[in-house]
Amino acid sequence: MEEKLQEVTYTEDNIRTLDWKEHIRRRPGMYIGKLGDGSHSDDGIYVLLKEAMDNSIDEYMMGYGKTIEVVIQEGKVTVRDHGRGIPLGKLVDVASKMNTGGKYDSKAFKKSVGLNGVGIKAVNALSTYFRVASFRDGEMKSAEFAQGEMTSETPITKTEEPNGTLTEFIPDSSIFKDYEYLKEHIEPLLKNYVFLNSGLTILLNGKRFHSRHGLVDLLNENMTTDPLYPIIHLKGDDIEMVLTHSNQYGEEYYSFVNGQHTTQGGTHLSAFREAVSRTIKEYYAKNFDYADIRSGMIGAISIKVEEPVFESQTKTKLGSKDMGPDGPSVSKFIGDFVKKELDNFLHINHDTSEIMLQKIQESEKERKAIAGVTKLARERAKKANLHNRKLRDCRVHLNDTKGKDQEESSIFITEGDSASGSITKSRSVNTQAVFSLRGKPLNTYGLTKKVVYENEEFNLLQAALNIEDGIEGLRYNKVIVATDADVDGMHIRLLLITFFLQFFPDLIKKGHVYILQTPLFRVRNKKKTLYCYTEEERLNAIKELSPNPEITRFKGLGEISPDEFKHFIGEDMRLEQVSLRKNDLVKELLEFYMGKNTMDRQNFIIDNLVIEEDIA
Repeated sequence: MEEKLQEVTYTEDNIRTLDWKEHIRRRPGMYIGKLGDGSHSDDGIYVLLKEAMDNSIDEYMMGYGKTIEVVIQEGKVTVRDHGRGIPLGKLVDVASKMNTGGKYDSKAFKKSVGLNGVGIKAVNALSTYFRVASFRDGEMKSAEFAQGEMTSETPITKTEEPNGTLTEFIPDSSIFKDYEYLKEHIEPLLKNYVFLNSGLTILLNGKRFHSRHGLVDLLNENMTTDPLYPIIHLKGDDIEMVLTHSNQYGEEYYSFVNGQHTTQGGTHLSAFREAVSRTIKEYYAKNFDYADIRSGMIGAISIKVEEPVFESQTKTKLGSKDMGPDGPSVSKFIGDFVKKELDNFLHINHDTSEIMLQKIQESEKERKAIAGVTKLARERAKKANLHNRKLRDCRVHLNDTKGKDQEESSIFITEGDSASGSITKSRSVNTQAVFSLRGKPLNTYGLTKKVVYENEEFNLLQAALNIEDGIEGLRYNKVIVATDADVDGMHIRLLLITFFLQFFPDLIKKGHVYILQTPLFRVRNKKKTLYCYTEEERLNAIKELSPNPEITRFKGLGEISPDEFKHFIGEDMRLEQVSLRKNDLVKELLEFYMGKNTMDRQNFIIDNLVIEEDIA
């Protein structure tokens, strides 16, 4: 007898309208992207800070207030600008009514980042404490909220405070679990603001950030290799660009719209890359391949657009095709500027154009030298992927779906059959792929890109990631190195990072490479099991589960059963992002750790050796 399906009623009672703050709190990802705990630069707490900052930046861009003071202490954020101040009669509405703001009027805010009247409301709804105060022409007003609900409001009173707006908030710890604001993520965010707004001063807990040379300072701050020629710096109405080359593989770009760092690029970055390549090719009147022109190129583009359209609320990718309702297309605007200004620069600065020509010719020579190898390698990689020998793909790419699932996609690079087998059985087949290494990869330090195609492991890995023509084609948002926490695993990890640093440094600089942290110990009794990633966690677990809990030390990923592995690559997955900073001189680092200076490295190991007791 067939089991009767339970009927589900669908009536007017099922239809409801959520209050604005309830909608934000139920669906925070729609407004601030992912949540996180502050360990990554794109975690939600930094989006909250940015939303509060953007309003102050917009005031500066309109010519009001040269200093913004930011204080972050014990999870509380305070932003005080010296702009015009929010009109006092609309203060509460601006903080608590959706689609309310001054930026719908393009005369007041001609080229602003926040145009939809949502940002500060999201901060309000997602904070346990939120206060906004406005100081305007000798008068002030303030209001306080908790999770979007107003708790107090002051009348308009007299004040001697200078004009401006003060915003304070404490992110809701029930939404942002165990969050912490980290200096290494806050400072780059604030530095970008001053690079894009020459003359602006930002104070972070008293520390001063200021830029005199705009995007030139930005490039100098981010480059980890020396430029081959002085940075080309060109400015015009609503556009600024910088450009140079270095002896590194790949391309490296930073793009901005109305002061917003568009980390995923968009129409403006595509137009910039195309226009620069075309202009350089026409200047030299040689049939250079665009790939040779852009090899080793480092650049940045900043434009100001009326009513910009972004592809998400977090504004990381520009979707606008036009500069404004009555303006030219983004492509034509950037193309015309680059054609005129870059061409003029190259005609005037022959020393720079000679060095650039030499770099392009060297890239062309190397590409042609490995052309035959490249063609065969591509065919091998395509055949291997068709037969799925190395790559167990996820449905996002098997079904060629885009959007949020693509942003959440990741690939685990594992060693050996047992480890890859455990991860393959435990993974989310929708968004997580697995690439299995065979043995230790080659040390690529000092080798040319020819090795990428001649070495089967690296050729197939490059093909799986789809990064041969640059990381714009990257198929996975996170590239996760998953190796054992023993000496061999650490060595494989180092060899993989060396490979990325040598040939695809922008993969690391754009924050796509991670190390998977897996537990060293399992501590359990009959009622509870705890997984411990450090010795401190192990000792705390023993205290919690006393007396005499069972303690297991995992010696390799292959020892962890698929059922257990689900805990380590799911929502609570611990990842350590591989990052590059200005002080990380790639050439010197690789030469010391991966070069032929065996004795220097041996002495370093001896001097820094720490012996730990093995724990059963």
